[in-house]
Amino acid sequence: MTGLIEDHGIIGDLHTAALVDRDGTIDWLCLPRFDSAACFAALLGTEKHGYWRMAPTGAGQADRRWYRGETLILEHVWDTPDGSVKVTDLMPPSSGQHDLVRIVEGISGRVAMHSELRLRFDYGRSVPWMHRKDGMIVGVAGPDSVALHCDVPTYGRALTTHSDFIVNEGERVAFVLAWSPSHEPPAAPVDPRHALDTTEAFWNEWASRCTYQGPYRDAVIRSLLTLKALTFAPTGGIVAAPTTSLPEDIGGVRNWDYRYCWLRDSAFTLDALIRSGYVDEAREWRDWLLRAIGGNPGELQIMYGLAGERRLAEYELDWLGGYEGSSPVRVGNAAAEQLQIDVYGEVLDTLARARQHGLPLEQHAWALQEKLLEHLEKAWQEPDEGLWEVRGPRRHFVHSKVMAWVAADRAVQTLQQNQMRGDIDRWRAMRATILSEVTKYGYDSERSTFTQSYGEPTLDAALLQIPIVGFLPPDDPRVIGTVDAVERELSVDSGLLLRYRGDGVDGLPGDEGAFLACSFWMVEALHLTGRPERARELFERLLSLRNDLGLLAEEYDPRTGRMVGNFPQALSHIPLVTAAYLIAEMPGPATGHA
Repeated sequence: MTGLIEDHGIIGDLHTAALVDRDGTIDWLCLPRFDSAACFAALLGTEKHGYWRMAPTGAGQADRRWYRGETLILEHVWDTPDGSVKVTDLMPPSSGQHDLVRIVEGISGRVAMHSELRLRFDYGRSVPWMHRKDGMIVGVAGPDSVALHCDVPTYGRALTTHSDFIVNEGERVAFVLAWSPSHEPPAAPVDPRHALDTTEAFWNEWASRCTYQGPYRDAVIRSLLTLKALTFAPTGGIVAAPTTSLPEDIGGVRNWDYRYCWLRDSAFTLDALIRSGYVDEAREWRDWLLRAIGGNPGELQIMYGLAGERRLAEYELDWLGGYEGSSPVRVGNAAAEQLQIDVYGEVLDTLARARQHGLPLEQHAWALQEKLLEHLEKAWQEPDEGLWEVRGPRRHFVHSKVMAWVAADRAVQTLQQNQMRGDIDRWRAMRATILSEVTKYGYDSERSTFTQSYGEPTLDAALLQIPIVGFLPPDDPRVIGTVDAVERELSVDSGLLLRYRGDGVDGLPGDEGAFLACSFWMVEALHLTGRPERARELFERLLSLRNDLGLLAEEYDPRTGRMVGNFPQALSHIPLVTAAYLIAEMPGPATGHA
């Protein structure tokens, strides 16, 4: 049986990522890309759907585990009656070849080890043809081929590749699993020890460029490393999570595929990376964005594929029972066809922040932004599905209107700074019109709070963005009233927030946990509205929810004390970083309006 969601760690090569359970099992891996079909899918089914376990014979969970320094190299240690042993897992950053390296090292004594590799392509549906070739074990099914190189003998049993071996103190035994297209010869094995050294050097060098020096550096750098791990290096696209269908409600139907590039999540990710000194990533994402959204601005999607693909058709994998029976398991995401007005604001806001950090504003990039603004000038008045992608009737979501205001505001700022030429009065007028409408129709004066949508009493944690993006100043009574109302009505456990109360909003059965991004937004809102001590207390409470490796899922269920949702989740780690800057009162990109 697969472990808890939070029992997993992530390793990756900037093309894809694997999840490693605390017991030494890799139960999720898609090759060669994040959105490829999984060859290990036990996480969403059973062991028959593919996994790779490496542990002492008969052992359970590791006694200790950690990341090696500020890297994405994961190490597990078992202390057995016969001695101690360490398994080091890594995926060298890819330059075209995709390798999964596992190194077993004897720490003390003499430990019997067992490796159990069950390859199943196409999300566990295809059993590969396994054969020996040039000293390797090669598995082939359709377009995929995987070769296993190892230092010890292997044998086959029950369509699974096994290896039993002894590791003594000071000895190392290495395994390398290498993917290649099935029409090409099997990939030559990387040298595992060289791969370890170069992978460690890569991540240490990347981490050393982080500019955050506040009191929460360990949490910030681990979150930044996680966000970097979700980057698809060939294009600069950033996925929301490396998994699909990990449930927001255990046993329920809220199971979505997050292995795509949401403009919103990607923009937020770039914000966290930019303020931490990673301008190169901003440039790569800006270039990905211009390619992905090129064309008619009215056809802007909320998400794209890793290379900017637009068709993300959603379908179900009925042979997988789902994580702890949470079905259906979905591939693709129908939300790509939704209208979400807020993405225009998030994209233009992030591009403005990138410029503040030295990314040059090029004429063709500004021309595209002007086209987006021209389309938004009319589109913002339309109802939409909102940032939570509700699968129900469209509404006039307040957050969507606020972010349309942000788009106009950032255009005004750009023109005021004489970075480009344009019709500044046009965007000032648009900004003023949106502000007037939202404060008139989106504010409930009797309850002293903005609401989720026009004419509806429901609250929404996304309203906390109002002071964060500068729509209204933090000391405005309407802002303070909104923060207080959201905290009062959406808090479920020591300040943890729901996105909204679900009845009648999204049309889906079941409940969901506290949404971690919203809870971090509350940290920022409390700090901005003059309550820094409460903000710090909540921030440290949220940090305590991370697993022992510093990772967060999308949500936390206080009823069960478990993480739920896809894992690790970019949208949870992003506001952790931005809140850490705010609490430490370190400089970041300015927000607000001119």
